This record gives sequence, structure tokens and C-alpha cells, in this order.
Amino acid sequence: MSVPNPSNGVTSAGVMSADAAPLAPLTRQGLPGRYVLLVAGLFLYGLSLRLMLNAGVGVSPWDVFNVGVTHHLKVTVGQVSILAGALLVLYTALNLKERVGPGTLLNVVLIGLVMDLLSRAVPHPHVWAAQWAQFLLGVLLIGLATGAYVGAGLGAGPRDSLMLGLHRRHGWPVARVRTGVELLVLGVGVALGGPVGWGTLVFALLVGPSVAFGLRLFGLAGKK
Repeated sequence: MSVPNPSNGVTSAGVMSADAAPLAPLTRQGLPGRYVLLVAGLFLYGLSLRLMLNAGVGVSPWDVFNVGVTHHLKVTVGQVSILAGALLVLYTALNLKERVGPGTLLNVVLIGLVMDLLSRAVPHPHVWAAQWAQFLLGVLLIGLATGAYVGAGLGAGPRDSLMLGLHRRHGWPVARVRTGVELLVLGVGVALGGPVGWGTLVFALLVGPSVAFGLRLFGLAGKK
């Protein structure tokens, strides 16, 4: 058993104790509170993706794919996200035997729905500084959003389920699985004409620290 270190709130196993994280009590709410946390996190996730998309400097690999599909089919970015998520859930549940929780299903629907609903509400800046400020805000929010919906503990997202399922089935390192999937999706998205820019590279460099920050904020990960 890990022993808490009261001086820094980190256990001997390297996991931050709940008391050391500012928002950790939110992850220990009853079921209604956890659903509120889940929905809030998914809303923030959809908002963060729309902020980056509308900034016009590049998007995440999955959104390169999502936008690429819209060039060939009469669908919105959010609809592609929902369809892709649903297919991933089916694959991971049937072939990789990953558990599908209520949070998994809400993840599939709400993120894409929020992206479409905020399409016109989120600005489309044309000034370089404003574009990058909006993009970086999106990267920051994606970490907070991840901490919130993971902290709710109601099921992993479809892309996380795929990563974990492949890891469990084949024993491949999680980091390599995630990187491989992202590169594959990015390649397909580019072939479909999806938008790649400097923001795509910046996202790849910053999303890890952003997510780590969000998880620590909710007491779900420790400092290395």
C-alpha cells in the first residue's frame, strides 16, 4: 500500500493524494455529482476542439480526419466525430472486450454535438495573435476537460478504450499505441484533405502536458 507523504501530497507510488489536488473533491461526489462532472468535462472537450478548429492554424490529428471526411460527404465535423466514436466503441466492445460505460456513450454523442452547436458561436479570428491565443486556450481546456470526464469514473472515451484495448490484447506500450493510432489517423486525414498547420505540431507537443495538468488538478496523477 502507498503511504501518503504529507509534505507534498504525493504517495510513495507517485500518485497524488486527493487532498493535494485543488479539484480532487469533485471526483468523490455521489453519482449525480459525477454525471454533472462528466457532462461538464465533455462540454469543455467539445468547446476546446471547436476553439482550435475555428482558430485556423491547425487541428488535432482526429480533427484533421474529421474535417477531411466532410470534404467528401455531406456531414458536419461533429457528425463525423460521433460516427467515428460509435464505430470505435463497437470495435473495442466486440473485438477487444472493453467495457462500455455510460460515460463512453455520452462521450461519443456530446463532444460532436457541442462542436456543431458552437460552430458559429466561437470566433473565427483573422489576426495572427488572436488565432494563436484561441488555439492555445483550446489546448489548455482539453487538459481540464480530460481531468473532469476521467475523474467522473463513468467509462473511458472511445479513443481511450481503443488504446487500452490494444495494449491489453497485444501487450504493446500505451504510449506507442496512442502515437501509432494518432499517426495513422493523421495520415488518412491528410489524404482526405484535412487541415494541417503549425497548430497540429503544437498540439502534438503540448497536449500531453495539458492532459497531465488536468489529471493532477483532479487528483488523478502524480508529479514525476
